[in-house]
Amino acid sequence: MVCRLLCLRHYHQAGRTRKVQRQIRLCDCNRSFTVDEQALAAGIQAPLKVHHELCRREIGEVESALACGDVLVGCTQEATLFAEVAAERAAARIDFFNLRENAGWSAEGRGATPKMAALLAAATLPEPEPVAGVTLVAGNHLLIVGEAGAALGWAERLATRFDVSVLLTGTSRDAELPTERRYPVWSGAGVTLSGHLGAFEVAWTQQNPIDLDLCVRCNACIRACPEGAIGWDYQVDTARCRAHRACVAACGAVGAIDFARADGQREGRFDLVLDLSPEPLLKRVEPPQGYAAPGRDPLDQALAAQALGELVGEFEKPRYVAFEPKLCAHSRSRKTGCTNCIESCSAEAIASAGDVVRVDPYLCQGCGSCSTVCPTGALAAQYPRVEDLGLRVKTVLTRYRDAGGEAPCLLFHSAEAGRALIERLARRGEGLPARVIPLETWSADAVGLDLMLASVALGASQVAVLAAGTHDAAPLRAQAAHAQAILTGLGYAGEHLRIVDAEDWSGLEAALWDWTPAQGVGRAASFRPVPRKRDTLDLALRHLHESAPAPVTEIALKAGAPFGAVAVSDACTLCMSCVGACPTGALNAATDAMRLGFLEKACVQCGLCANSCPENAITLTPRLLLDESARRSVPLKEAEIFHCVRCGAAMGAKPIIDAMVSRLAGHAMFASEAQRRRLHMCADCRVIDLMENENGTKAWDMTE
Repeated sequence: MVCRLLCLRHYHQAGRTRKVQRQIRLCDCNRSFTVDEQALAAGIQAPLKVHHELCRREIGEVESALACGDVLVGCTQEATLFAEVAAERAAARIDFFNLRENAGWSAEGRGATPKMAALLAAATLPEPEPVAGVTLVAGNHLLIVGEAGAALGWAERLATRFDVSVLLTGTSRDAELPTERRYPVWSGAGVTLSGHLGAFEVAWTQQNPIDLDLCVRCNACIRACPEGAIGWDYQVDTARCRAHRACVAACGAVGAIDFARADGQREGRFDLVLDLSPEPLLKRVEPPQGYAAPGRDPLDQALAAQALGELVGEFEKPRYVAFEPKLCAHSRSRKTGCTNCIESCSAEAIASAGDVVRVDPYLCQGCGSCSTVCPTGALAAQYPRVEDLGLRVKTVLTRYRDAGGEAPCLLFHSAEAGRALIERLARRGEGLPARVIPLETWSADAVGLDLMLASVALGASQVAVLAAGTHDAAPLRAQAAHAQAILTGLGYAGEHLRIVDAEDWSGLEAALWDWTPAQGVGRAASFRPVPRKRDTLDLALRHLHESAPAPVTEIALKAGAPFGAVAVSDACTLCMSCVGACPTGALNAATDAMRLGFLEKACVQCGLCANSCPENAITLTPRLLLDESARRSVPLKEAEIFHCVRCGAAMGAKPIIDAMVSRLAGHAMFASEAQRRRLHMCADCRVIDLMENENGTKAWDMTE
């Protein structure tokens, strides 16, 4: 929780431009793996040297290199040591990448030179520009929620470190309120919690007859109660109380006891929340920073209290996703379409805000699932940006190929959990195969269909996503299934996409070492992934289609795919409600005729058109159309224009007029032939006809 906030400072500082040339220092860790210095230096425009004991006897080499400028070290194990050396030279900067566990320590380590070259090329790329951020400011006002025993115990321990408040959520005859009122204590039920670090809002209902905020703790009520229903926590056990109300009389003018309290609603605002309830108030996969629900274990509670103490202050976090409302397919005119992002958000940071969604950057934890499942690209991951990660993909694949590597497999993994699993595999198992190139990203949840297909188009034989550390692998599996269906449909043989849901290093080892290389493109694409999701998909699909072993024009896909066709039945009246609802312009109304057109390339299968159609005339068919017809607007339905039977003015599509007449034919207001005839007239002619054919008095009465 803390590192998700604090580690971002490095990212925001890292984007500054470095004009000095970096020196590269690699180490084979006491000759435990092979490093081909000549081969690696061939593709790098920077001084490169390989060492054997860089972190020990040769540490002076790092000091000498830092004296000349920035340094890139191919070792992460001793990053702390090297950083301490670099700290003595404030003008120099030191960066690290992992050559040992990612490449050298492998059963195929001797053949890993192309992968080492690829990893080195990625490490020498310029730092991406920092993303926009949001600032969180948290004081030390801590609310402790829970049963009296645990809540009061921790309040006593933490009262000197925090501005503590306590909310008791149950009675406990063994618990005793402190004799000295050093912090507020309340009691209540029906507790609700919302907000984020520095701005938590808590509401509860004061149900117990004794209001602890008013109670002076004189103990008169305890002594007066004949049933002993009041404990030292000053709460009434209503199951034992026999309504003598002796406690009310004993409380007297203080008025802290009220068995008929009318207004029991209470609320408060806090910086931090320690939730000791039996069931957490927030049941989220990713709770907000500043909220801790450690359960009943005392050690977990102590660790949670310590972590909360580190969250007092001012912090910066990135806006993990960018949102473009115009592309959002969530809703139109109160008709719901796509809800993928809302359903996938593990932090509950996304909610409906009318026709579009609202993203709370303070709650967002940056998993990127929303960008993965968004069919239009309205939500785009920013940490890292797709174009920045795409540049790394293109760089490693190009360098790997130039260094003589074959059948590359990209392994996307999350920054913390994925890295740890790969390191354990290198130490305990066979390591990564020489053709498997790990690419670390903030969260592997954000690896979507666009990045998967673009990677294959750019020359990857296969793409694996390590699910360790992800919140829900189901969206990743769905994306991989769509991508595999497309590649198989184009004739590419083998399994190209795999979501590796391994719980330990042995599972990762089995998933990668037994994976036979799949058929890739004969010629790698030259494009770079771009910010717009649909544009990247279009570039990738064009190249995959051009290079396909068995090119086809249509591929059937499963429901949920972001490509497909729209069909209309004879029930369509050309009311054009679907055109107004379509967020991407896939459905359009012609300007020269009563005609509904469809541009399949723009369709994302969000369903807004079908949900908006009053005639239920629209059906969706998931598929991928790859010929030029997908890029042209094709007519779905056309009808003649209906003209007013009196003046000849155009009134609209004939089917919609016919539908109106059919529905109103049995209405009492249109019982006569003359009245029914007016349904075929324009608005002006109806008034004129009414004036001419009804008696004047009646007509004028209607206008009053």
